Amino acid sequence: MKLFNDEFSNILVKQMDACTLRQRVLANNIANVNTPGFKKSEVNFQQQLKAALNHNAMGLRVTNQRHIGAANNLQLLKPEVLQTEDTSMRAGKNNVDIDEEMVNTAANTLLYRLTTRVNSDRANLISYVIKGGR
Repeated sequence: MKLFNDEFSNILVKQMDACTLRQRVLANNIANVNTPGFKKSEVNFQQQLKAALNHNAMGLRVTNQRHIGAANNLQLLKPEVLQTEDTSMRAGKNNVDIDEEMVNTAANTLLYRLTTRVNSDRANLISYVIKGGR
């Protein structure tokens, strides 16, 4: 029986990893807001997760990773950092908008807190069941 190694737990862990990476990228963007020629970076994970979840909905039902069609796209998910080259906010060719970065930082913090809360609640529920409701 898989308690903490199920598909949903793996998604939560990957989401927390993506949020951590996104926080580092956002901090780097904010730190370089006045650097001439600096191009901001973004983390691409939500689109990958959505595509993987849509793909799995159409996939075969399997009970073992060695079954035909068991290649799980969720296990292959990895957040990637993409540099945005096509925009420019200032004359120095810097494309960092401090307001946008601060909003993204707040949104990322909320997403991380939500993900850790869901993970914690799942562990508490399992603990409650194991203790027999005490």
